[in-house]
Amino acid sequence: MPGSLEPLDVNVQIPYHFRCPISLELMRDPVIVTTGQTYDRSSIESWVATGNTTCPVTRLPLTDFTLIPNHTLRRLIQEWCVANRSYGVERIPTPKQPADPVTVRSLLNQAVSQSNSKHVRLSALRRLRALARDSEKNRSVISAYNAREILIGILFETSLSLNSPELNLEALAVLSSFPLTESECVLISSDLVRISYLISLLSHSSIDVRVNSASLLENVIVGTRSPEKRAEISNQNEVFEKVIGILNYPVTCSRAMKVGIKALFALCLVKQHRHKAVEAGAVEAVIDRLSDFEKCDAERALATVELLCRIPEGCAAFAAHALTVPLLVKIILKVSDRATEYATGALLSLCSASERLQNEAVAVGVLTQLLLVVQSDCTARAKRKAQMLLKLLRDSWPEKSVRNSDDLACSDVVPKIVFRKRKTKRILLRF
Repeated sequence: MPGSLEPLDVNVQIPYHFRCPISLELMRDPVIVTTGQTYDRSSIESWVATGNTTCPVTRLPLTDFTLIPNHTLRRLIQEWCVANRSYGVERIPTPKQPADPVTVRSLLNQAVSQSNSKHVRLSALRRLRALARDSEKNRSVISAYNAREILIGILFETSLSLNSPELNLEALAVLSSFPLTESECVLISSDLVRISYLISLLSHSSIDVRVNSASLLENVIVGTRSPEKRAEISNQNEVFEKVIGILNYPVTCSRAMKVGIKALFALCLVKQHRHKAVEAGAVEAVIDRLSDFEKCDAERALATVELLCRIPEGCAAFAAHALTVPLLVKIILKVSDRATEYATGALLSLCSASERLQNEAVAVGVLTQLLLVVQSDCTARAKRKAQMLLKLLRDSWPEKSVRNSDDLACSDVVPKIVFRKRKTKRILLRF
């Protein structure tokens, strides 16, 4: 349901008591506060989150922040939506209720207690996983009861004793839904036995287990500030090969691609081991999947390309791939400012190392893209890289591209570029 009346027929008026007193929009999940007033859940939660402790309508203090679902009003709103469907009103879905704190605490106790049967512990972990994947609100409720520390204990204690792999993998599945604190990351990264166990799971027969392990491993690498610990993880045997294997999983598994590129980028942050990524086939994997990534994943993929282009092995491998330059040129200004910066930086490294790639980049239209970057609202670093690349490519500028350079020099499109005739060829002199 749209938040305003604009998309609706002018004859449709939302009943006053169906509107949230805070947002004045149709309520999707009406809840009752201790003063008896009803608000939309998202609105009243935002009100309380900003430090307000009074009821917005009555101004009475909220002695208890428990929110009680108003099922009767929600059903009336749904019936009204259905009755006005012909006017463009869509029925609001029945909202999933947030996890009950008492239930969460009980499930965690059942999962951690070794006196319980394996079946009971597995059932509790599976219910926790379902709750965690339902919503961010549920994850917040679960986290409030020391859940991450409990899950880490189940994951590694179970795996080391080899009592029940099922419990281990279920704990891993739940834990992969949460970001870890720095101390929790250090707790895992400081024990190479634990790291080795996670890496071994990257070869599991189940893609879900492999992805969960890669997700937790990426979380640990990013959350660990110690360069030495990061280097130890990225230096483990076959870690790059196994992560790239996840990245190469069929496109139908979008989570494998998302987690795979995040883990690969995290591993490539360690400069001294980037050559291992190249040897494991990272170049082919990233370039071949570049057009399949969603926006944030494409940014991370391009950042990985730029990192690998900074080492000779990576630069040579990307130079040898026929699609590298055309794809990098094409993606400039197409995804985001960050993606533009990373793509331009990668091209700068590649063209600095090879005259052949300079000519190839010019042939596929990089000059026009770079001029647009210089004049755009991109980041300062993106513009600086574009200017450096333009200067590098000035001797490769084709005659036909600068035939009307005198006119271009005076236009609003390229005011910072000065051209000069030199014999039969015109080149860029400065920026």
